[in-house]
Amino acid sequence: MSAGSKIRVAVIFGGRSAEHDVSCASAASIVRHLRRERYEVTPVRIGAGGGWTIGRDRPVLDGPDTATLLDLTRDPAGPRPSALESMWGALSRLSEEVDVAFPALHGGHGEDGTIQSTLDVFGIPYVGSGVFACGIGMDKELTKKLLAHAGLRVADSVTLQGTDDVVSPRDRARLGLPVFVKPAREGSSVGVSKVDDWASLAGAVAAARRTGLSKVLVESAIHGREVDVGVLEYPDGRVVAGPPLEIRYPDAHSFFDFDAKYRSDRTVFDVPADLPAAVTAAVQERAVEAFRVLGCAGLLRVDFFLPTVHGSEEPVVVVNEVNTMPGFTAMSQYPRMWNAAGLAYPALLDVLIDTALARWARAPAPRR
Repeated sequence: MSAGSKIRVAVIFGGRSAEHDVSCASAASIVRHLRRERYEVTPVRIGAGGGWTIGRDRPVLDGPDTATLLDLTRDPAGPRPSALESMWGALSRLSEEVDVAFPALHGGHGEDGTIQSTLDVFGIPYVGSGVFACGIGMDKELTKKLLAHAGLRVADSVTLQGTDDVVSPRDRARLGLPVFVKPAREGSSVGVSKVDDWASLAGAVAAARRTGLSKVLVESAIHGREVDVGVLEYPDGRVVAGPPLEIRYPDAHSFFDFDAKYRSDRTVFDVPADLPAAVTAAVQERAVEAFRVLGCAGLLRVDFFLPTVHGSEEPVVVVNEVNTMPGFTAMSQYPRMWNAAGLAYPALLDVLIDTALARWARAPAPRR
């Protein structure tokens, strides 16, 4: 990238996870809001089967929506290369033609360190956390262990491996009911069930494993308000927490499931959340601490529960989950929080890209 030239950005989206469609929606918004006077944008689609297709930039005034974005990366006519061949060819080309990648991928094969390790191999700078933080952040069990070791409060849980679907009587008594059953390495509440009766546990575990993941978390329910906090790293290395956002969803949903997140028009996001100043400070402090404990870079969304504990003078804050690449449409929680802080969506994209390039420039040795 020469002085005065545009920054060449590859927006990578799609992928092989259950969150393929969510990724397409995130990328459509990112492509739309990247300012063309500053960026040259290349959309890169990873199909559900793993094939990579490099698209073309096009000035956009009123879009694109997901369908248009997919059209910009339409598969070429003629024989198609294998997934491996297309990936190798695309990354070889991107390593020569772009300055930075924005991996708008959610879930497995994208948010779990897979794409990050590949971009590292090809020497392509990218937005967001590296291999370690993405891998740990995607694994709910490992995230809990690291955060708990650092002194952050997390919900009690049991991990089931392989084909195991049994929770011992002792653990049942400790966890209580209800419990939530979750794939250990999936997002967007895919495969998550609420269990109110231990007789339903085996079915919930089977549903979680239909995502293709054998490790399942059985987690004690936390009754309280649900609050998210976005963490943002600036190019100079400052790490800042945004205003908390509270999630309220209709009674038809027993928890913040996939439908409540993406299909309901009755889910409410209050930002900034109406919280006492001490609670706001507490969740922001713990969000930044989670960012540092996990070794994150660029951005992180931390989801909290705020249970009501009578007689407690200190705010009780429980970390539910973290998300190293949260949903990124203009209406998603992470951009909403920063918009409430005065950082509009296009400016937020600028910070993330500038931070990625600055972090790459500070690397101890040239990678390209």
